[in-house]
Amino acid sequence: MRRKNLIMLLGLAAIWGASFMFIKVAVREISPATLIAGRLGLAALTLALLLPFTVGMRDTAQQLRASWRWLVVVALVNTAVPFWLLSWGETRIDSGLASIIQAAVPIFNALIAFVAFREVRVTGSRLVGVAVGFVGVALLVGAQPEGKVLGALAIVGMAFCYGLGGLLAGRHLTPVKPIVVAFATTAISTVVALPAAAVQAPSEMPGWKTIGSVIVLGVPGTALAYLLFFGLITGAGAAYASLVTYLIPPIALAYGAVFLDERFGAAAFGGLALILAGVALGSGVTVGTRYFRRGERAERTAARPRSADR
Repeated sequence: MRRKNLIMLLGLAAIWGASFMFIKVAVREISPATLIAGRLGLAALTLALLLPFTVGMRDTAQQLRASWRWLVVVALVNTAVPFWLLSWGETRIDSGLASIIQAAVPIFNALIAFVAFREVRVTGSRLVGVAVGFVGVALLVGAQPEGKVLGALAIVGMAFCYGLGGLLAGRHLTPVKPIVVAFATTAISTVVALPAAAVQAPSEMPGWKTIGSVIVLGVPGTALAYLLFFGLITGAGAAYASLVTYLIPPIALAYGAVFLDERFGAAAFGGLALILAGVALGSGVTVGTRYFRRGERAERTAARPRSADR
């Protein structure tokens, strides 16, 4: 089981780390709205095909009817708006830099929880982590040339949306199956993006690299990634699944350097170090992982045959 979880974690990091590169490629020819509609539409279609075999259509319909209001809210806050901000931001900044800033999602999660979500409020050393992480974000945004500041701020806005969206989903959508949440949010966000996508559609057929990027972002990059992420939460716990936050930036930096010829200075790596240090303190991932490993050791001890039983 541990090996399976590790493989799933590394696979998820590889997929989400590559998504920044494919977004950068796609927005060279198509608008962010067109990219989002294509990506989320493919993801929603893929998840819709899986629903009959995982949850069942009757249960899916019941869950959609019972929670449709919060599904709409979470779709806007956690998918439609942040996807647009990320795609738009990458028209102005490098994909690797975008991946570094997005690593601050748990920092915003902790900050928002402290202000408005008492049930998951953080205190003590975790608040120190929030401060450290914000220093890293400020360093990255402040180091950008004038023409790239807005792009960096868009990615900051994306991280804020993800932080808020995760908290809203945790409070209001716990009874809904994860794959139903994934399907509903991608489908709703597709409908929201379609009008702008139609207006901004390219006048001629995009190149094969762009089309391929949209397909990769939609099917493995969104649909498969959601299934891996929720599978990790179910099988290993949320603390273990959140370790992907640490793995995405270096993978995305490597993709950007190798395939897009992106280069990063000391400010990028200094900001990355501060953000990840802040995530470690602010989200309590290290503590959660320690408890998870302790639980595994306890299970192994319980399963070990005793000499008296032989």
